[in-house]
Amino acid sequence: MKTLVLIRHSKSDWSDPTLTDIERPLNKRGKRDAPFMAKILKEKGVYPDLIITSPATRALQTLEYFLDEFKYNKNKVMVRDEIYSMGATAIRKLLSNIDDNHNTVFLIGHNPDITSLGNQLSDMFIDNIPTTGILCIDFEFDSWRNILTQSGKLRFFEYPKKYLKKKE
Repeated sequence: MKTLVLIRHSKSDWSDPTLTDIERPLNKRGKRDAPFMAKILKEKGVYPDLIITSPATRALQTLEYFLDEFKYNKNKVMVRDEIYSMGATAIRKLLSNIDDNHNTVFLIGHNPDITSLGNQLSDMFIDNIPTTGILCIDFEFDSWRNILTQSGKLRFFEYPKKYLKKKE
């Protein structure tokens, strides 16, 4: 069995108009939500064999909270451009080439691609994965090459507003 955990980066800060999109950091809410959701994921007993992330600053900052919670070695993280800019099809191709020794993969990325990918791969439709939302999909096969449209089963969908009161 293979498990894919799709994580949308945490809420980003738009206050500095001089920053490019890829440079935008997390805002206060993002810095609150990321460690909280990392803990929720850990409590569900899902641990990464591999973490893949977008190179965007907000994704890398979100990653740091998951690294801390899971005590995952930062040197094992794959940073891949296609997660940032190439769409759900490119991400599916990336996933299909993962070494089959990795059974559970965390992927930190962006909308609309994360939501689109989740809907393509799972048996459920999610209208929108919000910031720091987590979608866990299980696949009943032994090779990442076997990922097909709607071949996965949604195990859970978690997001901050299920747990936290709106503070902003």
